[in-house]
Amino acid sequence: MSDDAGELAGLPLSPGHSVPSGQPMVDEQGRPQPPVAGGEVETQIGYLEFFRASFRWKTGDLDAAELNLTLGPSSMTLGGMMKHLAFVEDHWFRYYLQGAERSAPWNGVDWDSDRDWDWNSAASDSPDQIRTLWETSVARSREATNAALADGGLDHLARRIIRQDNEEPNLRWIVAHMNEEYARHLGHADLIRESIDGLVGE
Repeated sequence: MSDDAGELAGLPLSPGHSVPSGQPMVDEQGRPQPPVAGGEVETQIGYLEFFRASFRWKTGDLDAAELNLTLGPSSMTLGGMMKHLAFVEDHWFRYYLQGAERSAPWNGVDWDSDRDWDWNSAASDSPDQIRTLWETSVARSREATNAALADGGLDHLARRIIRQDNEEPNLRWIVAHMNEEYARHLGHADLIRESIDGLVGE
């Protein structure tokens, strides 16, 4: 692991932040660029930070009505997507990786009654509430990632098992899974955002 690896989980999400020496450049959308010749840690986490920043860009400057707009026959909204990603961040980095108990609002949800509560309940939240929830979850995920990197690196094992596999995932698997999660939903976000105000860009 490089000397900078433990700091990569704290890359900036928005314009106006300085970029420390040796860390990726930030593009015009405020996104840290993944390294083109980095090691495994730098590449995996570099892409996760890039995807997080891309999602912030695609959902930025939208009001409540715009965050609740749907496209075609899908019920998916950007607000629901943001709340879902807040849950997924906490689910993997806090609940699994750190073994922490679920915190609010997730600990008060009857998931058996509504398995898509994170998506569906977002319509009742203000934009500030949803953004704060997501950004707080991302910040906690970075802290959990940095702690794990300092204690075994990507091989650091989670404190809970995945039931269907009866095995603890390591940090490598969790980061790779989160990259897949963001990449998939960014495709949805691209289409919904373009339908709102014409914003395009990868």
